[in-house]
Amino acid sequence: MSTYLDSIGEYHRARARSDARAWRDRMDGTWCSAPSLARALRTGPNVAVIAEVKRRSPSKGWLNPQLDSAVQAALYETAGAAAVSVLTDTPHFGGSLEDLERARAAVQIPLLRKDFTLSENDVLDAVEYGASAILLIVALLNDDELTRLHSLARTVNLEVLVEVHDEREASRALAAGAEIIGVNQRDLHTFEVDVARAARVGAALPEGVVRVAESGLAQPSDVARAGSAGFHAVLVGESFVTDSHPVERVRTFCDVART
Repeated sequence: MSTYLDSIGEYHRARARSDARAWRDRMDGTWCSAPSLARALRTGPNVAVIAEVKRRSPSKGWLNPQLDSAVQAALYETAGAAAVSVLTDTPHFGGSLEDLERARAAVQIPLLRKDFTLSENDVLDAVEYGASAILLIVALLNDDELTRLHSLARTVNLEVLVEVHDEREASRALAAGAEIIGVNQRDLHTFEVDVARAARVGAALPEGVVRVAESGLAQPSDVARAGSAGFHAVLVGESFVTDSHPVERVRTFCDVART
């Protein structure tokens, strides 16, 4: 059965094939000097919050079409977020690499480039525009792609959040060398959120992996549940970009202690 990722993946594969830039020529002098995402997620007594800059979603349409990435990122930093995730996909999420660049100029905390990374040029673009880490989605990549892109990112000191949906994908992520794993609680087929998914998959991860719970975290109680299941961090977008007082809301999420 196909999922929403299939059509998005087809678009981004076509985009990657049309990118004529020679990525090996770009490697010389490329090195990520942005702050470490993994370190930020491990620091402190509370569950770390990755707050997302997100204008729209494929399932819900426009969430905040007027969102300014620099302003939003600065609000998140003020509120205590450990890191900011910036959607750079244009046709499906209304983002851009310029959003990432503007956010980098506005904050000192780590930035995650959240996109459908499928090529070496995608990885190097993330470094160029100021990201600390990229997203690799296991469901979108075969094992060779996953390992190759993860290895390239680490070669240029770029960190990688590897997203999984189940235990099988978690095993593939670990085989590729994943050090930060995000468990997406949203079902790829139905879009429904399974709040038990993160705890179940997280329990299968080894001790040294940084764990991030994704999707369906709408209240501080959801953050507490993730923390009690052993997660270092949560990634939250919709709840923040649709709130008229995002600083106050982000603070309530950042105040949840790890257990």
